[in-house]
Amino acid sequence: MPETTTFTVPGMSCEHCTRAVSDALSSVPGVRSVEVDLDTKLVRVEGDDLDDPALRAAIEEAGYEAQ
Repeated sequence: MPETTTFTVPGMSCEHCTRAVSDALSSVPGVRSVEVDLDTKLVRVEGDDLDDPALRAAIEEAGYEAQ
């Protein structure tokens, strides 16, 4: 059964940010979908056997901080 993890990424401010975070997270093994809400700065990740440190690292590699 898929699991869902949500992060707050306060540094996102535009569509480029949304794309960068989404693309970075999509490359993490197990990720099925990524939803980014720019207004609330929330990023919702759905997938199988999600690895929280790997997800946070992907967000950081995209240039943002996950909270």
